Formats: sequence, C-alpha cells, structure tokens
Amino acid sequence: MSKFRQQHMPVMWHEFSSKESDIPVIQASLNDKATLIGRVGLLFLSSGASSYRVRAAMNKLARALNVTINADIGIKSLEYTCIDGDKFCTNALSNVGYGINTYKLHYLEIFCDGFKERVNRYSSEDCHKMLDTIQNSRSNYSFILSVLASGLACGAFAFLLGGGLIDILGAFFAAAAGFAVRKLLIGKHITMFANTSAGVLASCAAYILFVTVVDAVLGTHFDYQAGYICSMLYIIPGFPLITGGIDLAKLDLRSGLERLTYALLVIGVATTTCAFTATIFSFSPGDFTEYSMAYPVLLTLRVIMSFCGVFGFSVIFNSTPKMAATAGLIGAIANSVRLLITDHTNFGVSIAAFCGALTAGLIASAVSKKVGFPRITLTVPSIVIMVPGLLMYKGIYYISQSSFENGLTFLGKALIIVVSLPLGLVFARIFTDRNFRKSS
Repeated sequence: MSKFRQQHMPVMWHEFSSKESDIPVIQASLNDKATLIGRVGLLFLSSGASSYRVRAAMNKLARALNVTINADIGIKSLEYTCIDGDKFCTNALSNVGYGINTYKLHYLEIFCDGFKERVNRYSSEDCHKMLDTIQNSRSNYSFILSVLASGLACGAFAFLLGGGLIDILGAFFAAAAGFAVRKLLIGKHITMFANTSAGVLASCAAYILFVTVVDAVLGTHFDYQAGYICSMLYIIPGFPLITGGIDLAKLDLRSGLERLTYALLVIGVATTTCAFTATIFSFSPGDFTEYSMAYPVLLTLRVIMSFCGVFGFSVIFNSTPKMAATAGLIGAIANSVRLLITDHTNFGVSIAAFCGALTAGLIASAVSKKVGFPRITLTVPSIVIMVPGLLMYKGIYYISQSSFENGLTFLGKALIIVVSLPLGLVFARIFTDRNFRKSS
C-alpha cells in the first residue's frame, strides 16, 4: 500500500526564518517579515476567520514591521505581496483544511494585539515559536465531550423547532452518533464529501433505530418523523455561511463566494444524503405540533434551550467554557428576540432573523471589550442556531420527490433567512466599529 501524501505540502516555517536569532524581527530581512505575516494570515484562515479579519491581522503585523502589504484572500489559498522601499516579496500559501477553532482565533488576536511591543525584543524565530504553540494547541475538550456537545446542540434545535421529548432525545443520540463518525473520519483525513455523507448516514440510522426501540419498549406507534432532520443539523455550516456574507458585504467577493460555495456543497451533500435515506425508510419531513404550555413557560424554556444550543455549538468550535457560556448567553437573548418577533408581529421570518442577528452583534460588540474575546468568537456561534437547516432539508427532500413547487418554496424561505443573518451582523459592525464602517 502506497504511503499517504498530502496534496498541500506543509511549509517548514523555521527553515525560512533568519538563523541569526539575536536580531529583532523589526531588523529582519523582508523575506523573514513576509514569511511571519503570511503564517499569521494562514493560521487565521485555517481557524475559520473571515477575509476581513485575516487582512486586519496581517495589516497589524505589517504596520508594526514598517512594510506595506496587499493580499488576495480565498478560503483555501492566500496570495500577498510585502513592500519595503524598493524591495518586494510575493508569496502564495495554501490552506490545508478548512475548520473552525475559536480558541486559536482568540490567542492569535492576543498575539497580533501585542506584536507591536515585541518587534524590538523578539526575533522572527522567537515569533515562530510562539505561533507553534498556538498552532499545535490541543482541543479544549475530549472526544466524548465534543460528541455530547453536538447532541446537546441538536437536541436544543429539536425543542426550538417544536419537537417533543422523544424527538429531542432521538436528535440528541443520533447527532452524537453521526458527529462521532464524522470526527473520526476527519481525523483520518477522509475527504469532505465522504465524511459528511457518512456522518449524516450514521445520524439517520441512529435516529431510526432509536425510534424503533422506543416503539418496541413503549408499545406505541407515534409519528416521530418530524424530529428526524434535527439529528443532522450539526452538519449545517453556519460559520462559513455567516462569514461568507460578511465578506460579500465588504466586497471581498472572492472569499465570500468561495465560503458560500463551500457551505452550499456541504449542505447539498448532507441534505441529499438525508433525503435519500428518508426515502428508503419511508420517512418524510412532517411538521411539529404546537406546544400547549403557557407562553411564559415556553419562553423560559426557549431561552434555556437557546443557551444550550449555542453553548453546544461553541464547544464544537473549541471555544473555552467561559467563551462558550458568554456566546450562549448572547445567543439566548438574540434568539428569544427573533422568536418573539416571529410570534407577535407580522414582520416575517427575514426581519425576525435580521433583528436577532443585529441584537447578537450589538451585545457581542459591547461584551467583547469587557471580556477580551474576539467579536467573531461570540457573534457567529450565537446566531448559528438561527440558520434554517430544517427548511433547507425540506426543500431538497421535496425536490428529490419531484415536488418542485414545495421544494423551491422551502429553499426560498431558507435563502431569505440566510441572507438576513449576516446582514444583521454587518449592520451591528457598522454601528459599532468605525474601521468596518469605512470602505477603505
């Protein structure tokens, strides 16, 4: 059997840095400075940051090193030119894999914010060693805790969508099973199409098995098909959907379109796999029954479940417990605002989604300054729970059944919500961030 070889060859960063370790990085060659700037940009990119944040981080280093930089940023590649007087250095770097790691984003922000004070004291080699520590940092959570977090997030999704106790428990166990399969395959470098399909298949099979066992034990034959889709909502790529929209708002068209394309690929593979499985087992995406409990009780439970859902997704994104709890509180408030608007006004789901995302963005802007977490680690996880995965699945399912009118109706509803969510965050940034507000 031939040895596995990476398509994207790893960069040996220390081989490119100056061997004269006593020279402060401010006095290093342009090649050393450009290499350091590029590595920081690539680390931000590989951790899920938007192109705006990647560029902002590279600019911080460039200004501290007295060089000018121009960068073209995608989702899998980064090309940039550093200029120092009459000297030029152009590099092209490849992002080995796309993932979300808010923990790394947090410490990369700390590295960049304090870089200006380090340029006269540390060499480029010292800086690379600091970046080694961030790059090689382990997950904050064990495999089991990550799996349970995915179950928690999808169980909360099931309640917020109207599911009963069996739907919630089924979504919890099925999502945990599917996420475990997908995480193991990702660890073995299995390609996105395969690991996504395998994860969704595992979730679908686990949900059907759970419902079958419940029916056999309780001797009931209730219809639990409506909760079926909730078992694979952990797969919906909310992060690239939101950051892609933010990039488009800043006219970073290449990055925005690439992120949205990636998100659509994942959604397409996941929902198609789920729809085919549902057809084989004669499952159909039914509607949940409305809750009969008093509205104050329902609202309280929605706040709790919104917190649980956002907290679970934040754990999946490797946020620290404090970061996840902060995002959870923001998400609980923002999602409750969205649901209140949906329940008590005639504004429609798009305006409700916009207001929910705007609320999350405004709160995160105020909170991030006090707790010291990057805004993106709070805003995006807090609104991922608003991404309409159920509508996306229903749209693909009905199209697969040749019911194009129903399918396009659901996809249209999903599209307007997906557009509204990043718009809410964008306007929150416009209101609170002077640099983001400017077009330069």
